Amino acid sequence: MFSRTENFKQYTKYYPIVSTLIAINLTLYVLSLIPGVGTLLWNYGIQANFLIQNGEWWRVFSAMFLHAGFMHMFFNMFSLYLFGPELEKIAGKARFITIYLVSGIVGNMATYIFYDSSYASLGASGAIFGIFGAFGALVYYTRRTMPMLRKLILPIIIISVIMTFLQPNVNVYAHLGGLVTGFILGLVYLHPKRILSWRKQKMSGRP
Repeated sequence: MFSRTENFKQYTKYYPIVSTLIAINLTLYVLSLIPGVGTLLWNYGIQANFLIQNGEWWRVFSAMFLHAGFMHMFFNMFSLYLFGPELEKIAGKARFITIYLVSGIVGNMATYIFYDSSYASLGASGAIFGIFGAFGALVYYTRRTMPMLRKLILPIIIISVIMTFLQPNVNVYAHLGGLVTGFILGLVYLHPKRILSWRKQKMSGRP
């Protein structure tokens, strides 16, 4: 399910939303390495709670596309590369991007609410956890018909949550906020009857 065998051309064709998100994050990471440009991106893009208090609300969105270093960016984008395609295929482009962006934004809003005004953060992990949450909803709906999916997904979610609390410098509220949001949206979008309805519409040529 999460084994990627496509070449670059196939991957970008089959999963355009995931590919675009990865490209945006990679591009912004490279730009952040350029003196002056990187400073500008950080000054106006990261989530700094005291600046959000002063009305700079765009930061709960922009911070999702910036990373603190190569390994930070690599692990988030590798997770998106690995887990994103299956959800994009199941949910469809519009629903996938909704799950990703809303989960990331809610995770950053939770960061603003539950951390003090001096807290600052950045990264796509809230949105990535939203993908995990949506898969959690899929596991809930298929718990009787696809028990193997539960055995595959639940350990990933549990380990990811445990590591959230064990690793230093991790935005706990972004992770948990994204996870819960993704699960709720998954319950709405991934009900088996809805999926069957979308597939029938697609087969009949309706949008």
